[in-house]
Amino acid sequence: MNSTKNILITGTSSGIGLATALEMKNRGWRVFASARKPEDLSKLQALGFEVLDMDLANQESVIAGAQKVLASCPDGLHGLVNNAGYGQPGALEDLDVESMRQQFSVNVIGLQQLTNLILPGMIERRSGRIVHVSSVVGRVALPFMGIYSASKFAVEALADAQRVELSGTGVQISLVEPGPVTTSFSKNAVQSSVGSLPKDQSRFSTLYQKELSKREKTRESKPFALPPEAVAKKIAHALTSAHPRRRYKVTFPAYLGAVLSRLAPDALIDFILTKELKNRLSD
Repeated sequence: MNSTKNILITGTSSGIGLATALEMKNRGWRVFASARKPEDLSKLQALGFEVLDMDLANQESVIAGAQKVLASCPDGLHGLVNNAGYGQPGALEDLDVESMRQQFSVNVIGLQQLTNLILPGMIERRSGRIVHVSSVVGRVALPFMGIYSASKFAVEALADAQRVELSGTGVQISLVEPGPVTTSFSKNAVQSSVGSLPKDQSRFSTLYQKELSKREKTRESKPFALPPEAVAKKIAHALTSAHPRRRYKVTFPAYLGAVLSRLAPDALIDFILTKELKNRLSD
C-alpha cells in the first residue's frame, strides 16, 4: 500500500493556504491544491501540486472537485484543510441580501458541503483529519466585519457539533483561529466590497472611502501580525499529531480574543470596540 498521505487544501492561491500546501508537500504529503483563477492554478501546478479548479459557492463545482480527488486516491484522503474564504466588509445595515448570502455560501455552506462529501471515506477507514481555518473574529465579532464574523462564528459551531458527532469514528476535527496575519486578506476584502456597499448613501461613507483607499495600497500589516507560515505550522500539527487540539490560536490577539470571549463581560467588550470605532471615525 502507498504510504504517502493525501490531502486536499482549499484556497491555496496565496497566504495561509499556499503556506500550508508547501508545508505539507515538504513533509512528503501528496497535496491537492484548490483555487479558482487560471493563473493561480498554473502557478500551483508549476510548484508541483495537483490542482483543482473549485468554487465553494457552486454546489456542482464542489461535488465535481470532491469526486475528482477521491477518484485519484484509491487509498483514501487522509486530510482536508478548509481554508478557502473571504471577508465581506461593511456595516451590517449597508449589506444587501446577496452579499450576505454569498458570504455564507462560500465560508460556511460550501465548507460543510465539501466536508460531508469527504467524510464517508474517512469514517469507513476510521481515520482522518479535518481542519477548519476560522479566525479570532469567530470568537469576538468586529464592527464593519459583522457578516464575516458571523460566518466564522458559524464555522466554530459546525466544528464543535460535528466533532462530537464523529466521536468514536477515528476522524478528528480541529479549528485554527488566526489573528492578524501578513497576507493580502484586506486587499481581497476591498475587492469583494466593490459595488456591494452604498458608499455615497451610507452614514459611514466617509469611513468606507478612507478605509478602502488605505487597504488598496497596503499589504496587511498590523501589530502582533505573523507570517502565514506560522499558521501553517499549527495546521500541520493538527494533521500529524497523535493528539491534535480542538483549537489552535495564532498571534497574541487570537489568545486575547479567546480570553475576552470567555471571561470578559459583554459591556467591557462593547466599550473597547466602541472606543476603537470612535477613534477610526475621528481620524
